[in-house]
Amino acid sequence: MTSPVNVDVKLGVNKFNVDEDSPHIILKTDPDKQALEVLIKACPAGLYKKQDDGSVRFDYAGCLACASCRILGLDTALEKWEYPRGTFGVEFRYG
Repeated sequence: MTSPVNVDVKLGVNKFNVDEDSPHIILKTDPDKQALEVLIKACPAGLYKKQDDGSVRFDYAGCLACASCRILGLDTALEKWEYPRGTFGVEFRYG
């Protein structure tokens, strides 16, 4: 019998080269709250986190560049979404 897949373990072996000077995803100043709820649920890396006070914290550093948030929130929650500049972003190391 095989053991269940642990996604966190698989994501943990990926390498991230974060571009500190040029974030490739920027939230709007006043994003649509309903759109943020969708992004919290949709982001496979869990980068959108709801805080105790109801605000949403976002960190682009662990982005998998899947573009889910671009598709779901570009006009409602995001000011900018683009792929990371060359040599930056995620390097997949598992499968």
